[in-house]
Amino acid sequence: MAAMTVRSYITVAIRVVILAWLLSLVKPPQVLVTLGEQQTVNTRNPIAGVHARFIDEAEAWKIQRGLSMIREMGASWVVEFFPWAYIEPQQGVFDWVSSDRIVDHANRQGLRLIARLGFVPAWARPESNVAATTFTYLDETHYDDFARFAAAFTSHFKGRIEQIVIWNEPNLSGEWGMRPVDPASYARMLSAVYEPMKQANPSVVVLAGALAPTLEPVGSAQGMNDLDYLDALYLALEGNTLDGQPNRPYDGWAIHTYGRTDPPENAPDHETLNFRRAELLHAMMKAHGDGTLPVYITESGWNDDIHWVFGVTPAQRIQYTLRAWDYAESHWSWARCVTVWVFKLPADAHGYRDHYAFVTPSLEPLPIYDEIKKALVP
Repeated sequence: MAAMTVRSYITVAIRVVILAWLLSLVKPPQVLVTLGEQQTVNTRNPIAGVHARFIDEAEAWKIQRGLSMIREMGASWVVEFFPWAYIEPQQGVFDWVSSDRIVDHANRQGLRLIARLGFVPAWARPESNVAATTFTYLDETHYDDFARFAAAFTSHFKGRIEQIVIWNEPNLSGEWGMRPVDPASYARMLSAVYEPMKQANPSVVVLAGALAPTLEPVGSAQGMNDLDYLDALYLALEGNTLDGQPNRPYDGWAIHTYGRTDPPENAPDHETLNFRRAELLHAMMKAHGDGTLPVYITESGWNDDIHWVFGVTPAQRIQYTLRAWDYAESHWSWARCVTVWVFKLPADAHGYRDHYAFVTPSLEPLPIYDEIKKALVP
């Protein structure tokens, strides 16, 4: 009897294993995601845009739907981050699949896409100190590697991406490899990437800057005041001339300008961080002979976490965002777009960062999305 019981248990166990194996072979049908028909953006304000974070989105349908929601909201512009480490994880080996998917869906939705490059792969960081460096650490011995990547990216997306931003907020230590910031070194980075990118696509618009708005004092370990940094960057570029004229390794500037708790119309001031601080940066551009170059506001906006020191109410955030787009469209002839951080985060941040979003990570519209759509779409 005992033998029969053991035999029965063995039989049942075998059947369970077989059943589990068969179930593992059964996969749910994948959601079919197509590009669909070519779309155009219908909007009352052509400079309105958002910064996105679709590169970390695993589900293709969310990328397609998210980008269509941006169009449906009435935003014409979208900034997306394309990490070097994702695309060239091994030197000379490129993986374009995820990037192609985002770019193709954005183009099909009629959006104007600005690409931001950065995020250093491990192979391009010091071999003796990879573990101790961050993905924002790029020493000058690897500027040529970054230039080759930037050129490959430019070539691959020729005709699909018009503007490319080089690096992000290099005036912050955290974005410069957790080391002292260095405007002269950033100038050399721009010089390294510019010509290879222009050879890959002469019509590409190479954007410099993307400085973080900050009032860090001289000598701060955290970073450098954006106005001081821009001035030092111009000083480092003074020797770049061609036939006696400035030979700038860029075609335009990317500017970050956040409102904090100020309304968008508040006047700029050197000791204040607000939306119109962008005017101070542009004034410096003009003083250095770059007044005719286009400017792209690639990060901006307000936060509606009322418990955060720099938060405003949800109603204020909606009104300030709309008024900022209107102000820029009316007063900043030099600004091509104002993209607001951030349309969607990859996952809940469980803090004030969630209050920059327009939709949840699962694409559920937040109140600001619906109100912006009502205001922007004719």
